[in-house]
Amino acid sequence: MKRSILLIPVLLVAACSANSVTKTLGLSTNSPDEFTVTTRTPLSVPPDLAAASLPPPTPGLPRPQEVPLTEQAKEALAPQLALHPGAAGAPSVGQNVLVSEAGVAPPANIRAQVAADAAKDSAAESFTERLMFWHSKPKPDTLVDAPAEAARLQKDSALGKPATTGDTPTLGHAKKKFLWFF
Repeated sequence: MKRSILLIPVLLVAACSANSVTKTLGLSTNSPDEFTVTTRTPLSVPPDLAAASLPPPTPGLPRPQEVPLTEQAKEALAPQLALHPGAAGAPSVGQNVLVSEAGVAPPANIRAQVAADAAKDSAAESFTERLMFWHSKPKPDTLVDAPAEAARLQKDSALGKPATTGDTPTLGHAKKKFLWFF
């Protein structure tokens, strides 16, 4: 009975770290990444194996019948370039139509204009920021004079003014400390 009572907290702690426990016990499966799995071309035997003068195998060299992944990508994206490497030739009719439909060429300083627009947009406060953070931001390292602030709030309350009217009395800048507890 005492062992089962002591076993309950151990099982609860183990349940909190369920992922690592299942990996440790071998209950989870680790499937391979589908983007890194590639197919290998099957081995083929030449029809006239005895007559062919095959070069001796060299360890470490890539298999000649395997196409590298970069070449497979080029073939998928632009088959004409994969079939005739180095000879791009004249653009096709479809490529000419695409270029003509694109319109006028952009100005030479387009990157500088885009960077300037992005800087201007990031510096401006958005509507959402103004809505969420409507009060003014306090100056960093400024201490509020608590007694004077309390007197100001009482005075504003007696006059029927909202607490947001008037300036907050401050003592000045806080002293910089080496660490927060010194």
